[in-house]
Amino acid sequence: MTEKAEDRRSRRSQKLLKQGLLELMREKKFSAISVRDVTERADMNRGTFYLHYPDTTALLQSVETDMLAEAQLLIDEHMAEFEADGSLRPVFKPILDYIVEHRPEFEALFANNSTSNFTDSLQDLIHRNGVSLVQAKFHGVSPAQLDFLISFIGYGLIGLIKTWFDQDMVLPRENLVQQADRLVNGAAEGVLSALGKTKNEKSAG
Repeated sequence: MTEKAEDRRSRRSQKLLKQGLLELMREKKFSAISVRDVTERADMNRGTFYLHYPDTTALLQSVETDMLAEAQLLIDEHMAEFEADGSLRPVFKPILDYIVEHRPEFEALFANNSTSNFTDSLQDLIHRNGVSLVQAKFHGVSPAQLDFLISFIGYGLIGLIKTWFDQDMVLPRENLVQQADRLVNGAAEGVLSALGKTKNEKSAG
């Protein structure tokens, strides 16, 4: 077998194992899923599983890494639009489209967050991309203010999406994008104003 053929076979095996895990996670908690469960669902033997992953936790981490990498690609693709527009909309809308397209996977990961801290990984993604943008949009922001603001925005956006899923996406998608944009602008004004006021009070004291 050629090296390219072997690589294709390896990628296909990993893809099937990930799909199998995600299917199972929609049926039961991750902690109740065994390697045997995954291999039976993917219709392959345990030896093939262990060629790629030491355990189900490593497989789950690989699933999350793939999804976060896709999200990062979308952010990179639309970052210039965000910088030009000054609104979250150009970045948030394609990300939201991606999340909706993969809703079952995201819901499974959110439901098993205690195992993998997927929410924290999403927050890290937002923080990595948000620092330079917030500094560009809101001049004079201190490192402490920046951390507070991005933390507030990140978990707020994640909570917005989770609640939208819980409500079976009854709110039109465009309305959710508008709410997300308002959340970012409102958070920036509120958090920075509150922190600035506290700083002034300490100086006066």
